[in-house]
Amino acid sequence: MFLNTRWALQVLAVLAVFVVLSLPGTANAQSADEIRDGKFCANCHQNALVIWAGKHGTKADSRAPISVGCAMCHGDPSEHVKSPANPIPKRFSKMPSAEKNEVCTTCHQGSARTHWASSAHARNDVSCSSCHKVHTAHDASRDKLTQADVCFSCHKDLRALTLRTSRHPIREGMVACSDCHNPHGSVGPSMVKRDNINDTCYTCHMEKRGPFVRTHQPVQENCAICHNPHGTSLPNLLRTRPPFLCQSCHEPTSHRGNVAKLGVAPGTAANTVARGCLNCHTNIHGTNNPTTDAGERTFRR
Repeated sequence: MFLNTRWALQVLAVLAVFVVLSLPGTANAQSADEIRDGKFCANCHQNALVIWAGKHGTKADSRAPISVGCAMCHGDPSEHVKSPANPIPKRFSKMPSAEKNEVCTTCHQGSARTHWASSAHARNDVSCSSCHKVHTAHDASRDKLTQADVCFSCHKDLRALTLRTSRHPIREGMVACSDCHNPHGSVGPSMVKRDNINDTCYTCHMEKRGPFVRTHQPVQENCAICHNPHGTSLPNLLRTRPPFLCQSCHEPTSHRGNVAKLGVAPGTAANTVARGCLNCHTNIHGTNNPTTDAGERTFRR
């Protein structure tokens, strides 16, 4: 009996809101501050106040909508308050991507968003709201545990790579897509955070930076020549298993191109044992040995 009574009261409260909104002069009954700050909007739009639980509800930020109100993003709602039949000036579900992004970039400019206009996302008509959810207490794109799923909603081919045996710990939330890529654009290829792929990799793999007395040219040029950072089925994110990876650059001269055999000279048997070329050439990222000019390109220990 108590539950039925409470349910009936809730229904009557909702009906009362619609009756009040339909009466002439309803907007005049509300103060300008109530209309501006969004409190009146919450009578119909249940998600209006949820925004206060997120980043846009930070009271200490004078630019946040909690200080300015719904009109900051959606325009002046006065006519919409007079009659719900009057659409709000900026209804995101009906706006093209460029107009949506213009609203967001009114506040979110500079810093990591400096190159947004020339980014691949902007060129492909991706809007800010495609990745970010404003009317929620939890923005999945800003959480390391859920960010990858937001990216994978478009980049489905990369999801499969991150499920392979050799990968970065993305599923565990230890590495996020934004650790390497700037989704708002950058001057580097594939929107990597640094100017090039190598410098982005060196953010974590600093021991591979050097400087070395003798360097391996493909290592200096691009880490992705040998490694697939999104995941592979081979150890160390390698694109191809040695010795075939090495032979993709090194022509079949000397022992590198010989047919591997067991029980003969180490020069040919080395290709069949464990890691192949890497059994002898251990410092392929760069080395300070040997100290003589003889064999300076061997990258041995």
